[in-house]
Amino acid sequence: MARKEPAADAANAGRLKQIALTYKMTRKADKKIGLVLGAVGIGTFAVFLAIGFLLGHPVYLGIFGLLIAVLATAIVFGRRAERAAFGQMEGQPGAAAAVLDNIGRGWTTTPAVAMNRSQDVVHRAVGKAGIVLVAEGNPNRVKSLLAAEKKKMNRIVADVPVHDVIVGTGEGQVELKKLRTTMLKLPRVLTGPQVTATTDRLRAMGDLMSNMPLPKGPMPKGMRMPKGR
Repeated sequence: MARKEPAADAANAGRLKQIALTYKMTRKADKKIGLVLGAVGIGTFAVFLAIGFLLGHPVYLGIFGLLIAVLATAIVFGRRAERAAFGQMEGQPGAAAAVLDNIGRGWTTTPAVAMNRSQDVVHRAVGKAGIVLVAEGNPNRVKSLLAAEKKKMNRIVADVPVHDVIVGTGEGQVELKKLRTTMLKLPRVLTGPQVTATTDRLRAMGDLMSNMPLPKGPMPKGMRMPKGR
């Protein structure tokens, strides 16, 4: 018991520090966060306390109202913190990859499976919806990246559906804050074993390409790289 108590205290301290850090980061983008949280907490508690006085049970409903006020404040804080985080990430390179990493269980993500010199990039996620290619960058340039990657997927795993998403705020694009929801709404067509098999095939193909022997030293003059068929 003596060992568990310090560990629990350390975990609680770490949790409180994380909440404080999240609040500071949120406040930079949302100046009214303190007023909003205060209004939600105090307002909720006041409503339940008033009902308690009307019913003749101010203590019971006051305690219950305090618990509900804490819960409501936590929910509002979480949503506004998430909104602020997405606002700060919007337009930043690799933002979509960060969202994919936190999409939840059942998905395997591989960042930057395709990229060009302009740093437009395509990420890949595999789940029960199939393969989802998520592109971020210039909408006109990423279309060619997506087309090439989609063609590659159809050759490797022809029996698996391949979806493509362009992250952005333009027409036909998906906003960063809606990326996770959009992917989770895709119809589930694969079973767990099929997802695992697809992931293994893609991983094996990636390992095969990365382990291909390359000649050492400078390339001889006049020698050209063979064109892919």
